[in-house]
Amino acid sequence: MAALLIAYSTTDGHTRQICERLRQVIEAQGHRVQVRPIAQTDAAALEAADAVVLGASIRYGKHKPEVAAFVARHRQALEARPNALFSVNVVARKPGKDRPEGNPYLQKFLRTIDWKPRRLEVFAGRIDYPSLGILDRTMIRFIMWMTKGPTDPRAVVEFTDWSRVEAFGRAFAQALPAPPAA
Repeated sequence: MAALLIAYSTTDGHTRQICERLRQVIEAQGHRVQVRPIAQTDAAALEAADAVVLGASIRYGKHKPEVAAFVARHRQALEARPNALFSVNVVARKPGKDRPEGNPYLQKFLRTIDWKPRRLEVFAGRIDYPSLGILDRTMIRFIMWMTKGPTDPRAVVEFTDWSRVEAFGRAFAQALPAPPAA
């Protein structure tokens, strides 16, 4: 049984929901999993983990600055153990942009950091118009209009393919090395 840390950065809470689903899947594989915000993840938490997954949401084409800062601060600890990075964004609702190599936001982010995650994934996110402030709702509706997405200001539209989230969790768990014999 490995101790896995899933650290996340979220804008509206959906990335945290994806992390919780990953926790369920990975725990079902017999591993211990801790899920915590990047802002509450320190060097001690990383050192206590046998493997690390980072999850980060996108808003207006960018990950939060805290994600790159976390990676820069903890790159050696990340590289010292099995690791993965997944990005959550609404552009991933489109074929071709739903894979790491075709997702422009993830590719742009990878060019700005020194860390090379061993596993990458992209998940389509969710738009919850009613929970957004007027400025974000207006901007996101405009972006969706331009990209032929949903624009109903009363809509909550989830694009996440939960079977892909679960497959990612199972694959990551199965690739973890067996713990050392006691």
